[in-house]
This record gives sequence, C-alpha cells and structure tokens, in this order.
Amino acid sequence: MQIQVNTDNFIHGDERVAEVAELAVTSELGHLEDRLTRVEVHLKDQNADKHGPDHIRCTIEARPRGMGPLAAHHDAANIPAALKGAVRKLRARLSSEFDKHDARH
Repeated sequence: MQIQVNTDNFIHGDERVAEVAELAVTSELGHLEDRLTRVEVHLKDQNADKHGPDHIRCTIEARPRGMGPLAAHHDAANIPAALKGAVRKLRARLSSEFDKHDARH
C-alpha cells in the first residue's frame, strides 16, 4: 500500500508531517493493506490567517483493489486530530464497503 501525503501552501509538508500521517494510516488501515493499492492524505489549512477552531481539514482517499476510490474528511484544530478523525471515518467506510463486496462475491 502506497501512502502519499499532500499539503497546501500553509501547512509545511516536512518529514514530520509525513511520518505522523503514515503512522495514522498504517495504525488504522494496516490490516487492509492487501486490499488497498494507494492511500492519499490531503491536509489543508482552511483559514490560514485566522486560527479559529477546526481550521485544519484532512481528506483521505483510499484506492481499494477492484473498486472505486473511497474518501472521508475531518476538520480539527490540529493536524494529528484531523488525521485521526479522517482515517477512522475512512476505516468505517472501507469496512462497510468490503463487507458488501464480500457478501456479493
């Protein structure tokens, strides 16, 4: 499973951000590694100059083998919380879709 991390101009996509994102993805989706080809993580500061609550948006898109892409997003005050929320939502969506797919086949 390939993990790709993308950031906007306001979030510095350094190695630490990539490490935190990869850890969040592998800890929640690692058990599905053989069913996923790629996971893309997108981090965006929604209001870069105004630091109000829930200004970091994390969108995670997974590419399951033999299925269309699935995505989830979560808004939070910081990067780790946004990652955690988005990856948990995506895990739930993937589990549901895999259960449906497996029942049909």
